[in-house]
Amino acid sequence: MVTVLIAILLPFVCAALIPLLYRRLRRVTHLGWFVLSVPFILFLLLARYIPQLAEGKTVIHTYEWIPSFNINFTTYLDGLSMIFGLLITGVGSLVILYSIFYLSTKESLHHFYCYLLLFMGAMLGVVFSDNLMVLYTFWELTSVSSFLLIAFWHHRKASRAGAKKAMMITVFGGLSMLAGFLMLYVASHTFSIREIVANVEVIRDHALFTPALILILLGAFTKSAQFPFHIWLPDAMEAPTPVSAYLHSATMVKAGIFLVARFSPVFGGEAVWFWLVSVIGLVTLFWGSFNAVRQTDLKALLAFSTVSQLGLIMSLFGLGSVGHYYGYEENSILYTQASFAALFHLVNHSTFKGALFMMVGIVDHEVGTRDIRRLGGLMSFMPITFTIAVIGSFSMAGLPPFNGFLSKEMFFAAVLAIRDVEAFSIADIGLFFPIIAWVASIFTFIYSLILISRTFLGKLQPEKIDRKPHEAPLGMLISPIILCLLVVGIFFFPNILGHYILEPAMASIYPTFPTTSELTPHIHAWHGINTELLMTVGVIIIGIILFKTLKSWKPLYRLFSQKYTFNTYYNRMIEMSENGRLTNKYMTGNLTHYFVYIYVFFVALIAGYFVWSDAMTFNFDKDSAIESYELILVFVMIFAAVWMIFAKGRVTAMLLNGVLGYSIAFFFVIFRAPDLALTQLVVESVTTALFLLCFKYLPDLMPELPRKRVQWSKALISIFVGATVTIVGLAVVHYDRFAPVATYFNDAYELAGGSNIVNTILGDFRAFDTMLEVVVLLIAGLGVYALTKLKPRKEEADHEN
Repeated sequence: MVTVLIAILLPFVCAALIPLLYRRLRRVTHLGWFVLSVPFILFLLLARYIPQLAEGKTVIHTYEWIPSFNINFTTYLDGLSMIFGLLITGVGSLVILYSIFYLSTKESLHHFYCYLLLFMGAMLGVVFSDNLMVLYTFWELTSVSSFLLIAFWHHRKASRAGAKKAMMITVFGGLSMLAGFLMLYVASHTFSIREIVANVEVIRDHALFTPALILILLGAFTKSAQFPFHIWLPDAMEAPTPVSAYLHSATMVKAGIFLVARFSPVFGGEAVWFWLVSVIGLVTLFWGSFNAVRQTDLKALLAFSTVSQLGLIMSLFGLGSVGHYYGYEENSILYTQASFAALFHLVNHSTFKGALFMMVGIVDHEVGTRDIRRLGGLMSFMPITFTIAVIGSFSMAGLPPFNGFLSKEMFFAAVLAIRDVEAFSIADIGLFFPIIAWVASIFTFIYSLILISRTFLGKLQPEKIDRKPHEAPLGMLISPIILCLLVVGIFFFPNILGHYILEPAMASIYPTFPTTSELTPHIHAWHGINTELLMTVGVIIIGIILFKTLKSWKPLYRLFSQKYTFNTYYNRMIEMSENGRLTNKYMTGNLTHYFVYIYVFFVALIAGYFVWSDAMTFNFDKDSAIESYELILVFVMIFAAVWMIFAKGRVTAMLLNGVLGYSIAFFFVIFRAPDLALTQLVVESVTTALFLLCFKYLPDLMPELPRKRVQWSKALISIFVGATVTIVGLAVVHYDRFAPVATYFNDAYELAGGSNIVNTILGDFRAFDTMLEVVVLLIAGLGVYALTKLKPRKEEADHEN
């Protein structure tokens, strides 16, 4: 139980220690060796639970955080979270080992490893969290830490732009996901994912069930770069290669996949879920593979191939959701195998794509370029790197004897089986599923051949490269070699992975199915001559033909105008926001305009709601009698407010404003709120004195002579605002649509231990709000202090002048 908590917290603790230990460690050894111990130890700790999970057990523990709001730090280790935990720590260990030899010691290594550990801890928090709010907290932390990693080389404009694009798109999806989580809470009255899954039959009929489904999928699609949100992933390739190998092959982009898998027991079996997940996945699969062929940069090619492979995995989870529709019966097992194929390819993709990213990093590091047009003939100079490229590319293309072949065959079997499904009216268009999958696989085969041939085969072009090519040092080769050994090893021994890792994960996705052995098929490399094998043969034959004739049909890509791409629209939006065209239309610098915006919105929203909800009901029968001295105070306030409008001096206007403030304080006294009256008197006295000190040195007010239309518009807005506030104040007293909150605060003494309701509200009930206000003031103070310290000294300024 404690192990899971350690797995989440240890990366954060070590990230906090790096700034303290950096200077001492770099005198003794490379900082990466210290960081490497973190994921390696966590990998070993998690691996200890594999036998328990294989027996059907789970590890759960709850640490109370905010129990009054049902928000607790509940860690949940099951088969599904174990897969991702092992990938995060296992691939993380290999990436850090690779980075030790890839990154120069002149780089800001303490920043790099600090960001990397923050991301690692956030990802572990995502996959091990059972509470929706805790999961969302870690989810957004992955976006922040990935932003820092992508923009690590912040002196490059492309790196900053790529990080900003990834941040904007994924955070937008995260906010949508948060709204979906809150809707789920309203429907289920719990933040626990396990409890939601257990009570799914109760919440399926809730009105918020489908909106929550769509919003949660938005979060998953943006994170996993699904069409049309895929545009951030290619630009994120400006990050250092270790970041790309970690974030964009094994971890961050798999977070959306994890979310879909985790919520399959909740939303699986719904037609909306099936069509969105499977169709968006297939479109992403095709579009990513189609665009990968046209790329000339190796990392860009791998970026689009990652988009394509993520679409493949996503579509498989969509197809596997049909099993939830049918429930546990003999025929449904055929459809649940799509989810098994998704999990299998999830692991396979992390191995071969991680190796390929590291291979590209080696080529870039040793040759000085990733441009395919400048490469070629590297096989004789870099034989080990060439071998890594062949194993990774052929596995990605789905060829034996590599693990990608096994999961790709299962993918073909899944899209063929879906044609016979009667649910969701699939039979009408079911034929398109295998067709799209087959065509996308052809393009996958083509770009895999391009990756190998254009980089390592052909003639060397020494005049086009910056350095003389040579093999990478052994330290940089160890990590991709280990991944390649896994690629081959999984092909020959797939059922070890299937029994100990994939089978418990299937139990997490289909918790209502009585057995897991039937959900986990026995993986064979040879199933005889069947349709799936014939599809693979067709992919190879058509792929080779199209590859050989690439020059003749590649100009077809020019037919796709760059004026109408999602990237173009995104860039235009950013340009409009940065050049000020849109902003200048409403940020006029005129304070009157800003008040008009605020007041019009206020009236439209508040008054509009009260009119629409028919809440303007007034009943004065139970109101207290109005005393004569209260009427006098009201007339004093009216007189001061009206006179203030026509005041010709700033001091006069300020004194009249003070009259209004003191009159409100007198009302607090009359209504028996001495503490509020005292606060109002102190604040009003201080502000009036300060304003008088400032306004004394300002010139008198200049008379405004606006046009009659402007005068009448201001008058109407003022009347509407005043009327809205008055009506709301009167209507709230008699509003009975919701239970009054005042009864809750009547128990302030029992709940918070304070007899003064106002103090307890500020100090206890609004504790978070008050704390954040203090934090804001602290940040502002630190900012002022930093600015004063950064101000150049007099002698420095004179020297610069």
